[in-house]
Amino acid sequence: MDINVKGTIVPNDDKWIYDYLKYEAVCPKDVTNIISEANGQPLDIYINSPGGDIGAGSEIYAALESYRGEVNIHVVGYACSSASVIACAGHSDMVRTGLFMYHNVSGGVRGDYHVMDKSSRILRTANEAIAAAYVAKTGKHMDELLKEMDAETWLTAEEAVNMGFIDSIAENKNLKLAASASGMLPQKVLDQIRNTVKNPQSKSAQADIIMPELETLKAKLNYLKLGGKTK
Repeated sequence: MDINVKGTIVPNDDKWIYDYLKYEAVCPKDVTNIISEANGQPLDIYINSPGGDIGAGSEIYAALESYRGEVNIHVVGYACSSASVIACAGHSDMVRTGLFMYHNVSGGVRGDYHVMDKSSRILRTANEAIAAAYVAKTGKHMDELLKEMDAETWLTAEEAVNMGFIDSIAENKNLKLAASASGMLPQKVLDQIRNTVKNPQSKSAQADIIMPELETLKAKLNYLKLGGKTK
C-alpha cells in the first residue's frame, strides 16, 4: 500500500485547517489509518516534504519503524527537517534530484530568563532525541550528528547515500523534483482560522485580519516555488 508524506507535516488537530485552505499537508492519523488497513502488507512511503512539526514527524517515524511488515521509503523530492527523520524509518531510495536536510529543533517561547534557559535545555534534549533516529540509521556517533544538525546540513542524493541516511539512488523512476518551502502556517493564523470557522458570527470581523496574512503567505510560497528567495 502507498503512503504519501508530502507537503507540511502537521499535528492531527491542525490538519483540517490545511485541508480547508487546500494546502498539501500530512498528519500522523493519515499515516496510521493506512497502516491499520495494510495489516502487514508491504508499505511504500513517498516523501516530498519540507518538514514541519517534529512531534508529528516523530509519531509517523515510530509508526513506520515499528510496523511488522516491509517498509520501503522513496524520497521523490525533499526530505527536510522532520521529514528526514521519517526517511530513516525503513529501507530507502532517493531520486538523483532529491535533497536531504537535517538541522536543530526550533521553537518559540515568551517569558523571563528562567523560561528561556529551560527552553534552551528542552531544545537541546529534543535535538538528541531526533539525532537518535539518525544514529540508528547511519551508525554515526551522536556528537558528530549534533554538530551537523547545528550547522544545518544539506545533502544531495549521492551524499545522503554515502553518509548512510539513504540506502540507494532510485533508478529509472522518471520522477521530478517538486520544489517546496516550509509551509507551516503561523500560529496566529491557525488560531484565527480556527476561531473564525468554529464561530461564524465572528467571520466578518476576522476576515480583514486573516486574509491579508494568508495572501502574503501564499505569495511567499509561490515565489519560493518559482526559485525566488525571501528573508
